[in-house]
Amino acid sequence: MRDRIIETIEMKVKEASCHAEIASSWKTPLVGFADAGDPLFGELKTAIRPSHGLPGDLLPGARTVIAYFLPFDPSIPRSNHRGTFSSEAWAVAYIETNRLIAGINERINWLLEQEGWQGTRLPATHNFDEEQLMSDWSHKHVAFIAGIGSFGHHHMLITDQGCCGRLGSVVTDAVIAPTPRCEQERCLFKFDGSCRKCEQRCPAKALEADPFRRHACYDRLLENARLHERHGLADVCGKCAAIVPCSFTDPVKRASRKNRSNR
Repeated sequence: MRDRIIETIEMKVKEASCHAEIASSWKTPLVGFADAGDPLFGELKTAIRPSHGLPGDLLPGARTVIAYFLPFDPSIPRSNHRGTFSSEAWAVAYIETNRLIAGINERINWLLEQEGWQGTRLPATHNFDEEQLMSDWSHKHVAFIAGIGSFGHHHMLITDQGCCGRLGSVVTDAVIAPTPRCEQERCLFKFDGSCRKCEQRCPAKALEADPFRRHACYDRLLENARLHERHGLADVCGKCAAIVPCSFTDPVKRASRKNRSNR
């Protein structure tokens, strides 16, 4: 089942990237699996909010959480490097990727149901609280538990394919072996203090304070949503992720490889 799910996600991404009516394109997705009983899910009630769901809240009898990252084609982050507001390509990619995630989840559920299993059809943004600016199901925290990446200074998930993309997840009662989590930091600032490019790139100055200035960030997202509303809902920014060391890769791993080759 693991391989069939990965193949299904990759197939849907390839189909979307070649579709004449879709402007965006994506690189090969990353897929991870987590045991629904992993104690880290319970810790999200403290780390995020008490109402954050457990896998069993979304699907009684849950056994596995499938998480995946859809990395944008590099042209999309590059388009978002300049200027104060999000590029049109970044906004459109957000909207089109959300639709793609819905399609992927439908296909995964069809696959599961053919084998007698159940799954959830979670949207790319689920139960978002516009006052606390938090969700009751955080795809990025779920993806961390599933071994896809680790958090950067910009509060985004850094994967082996970088941080520029979107995350989706499905909860199922099928039993699939979990993906091992990498304990190595992927954020250069957290690793050795050598980078704060995301903080410098943030137009809302949301990353300069601790804790993260969540409402300042969200205000900028709403400004971008108004700017791009002709395309649909695009409450995005992405300036902290566009053309920084972790945009397209794990910069700590890349630096380690470089150091080894120079010896």
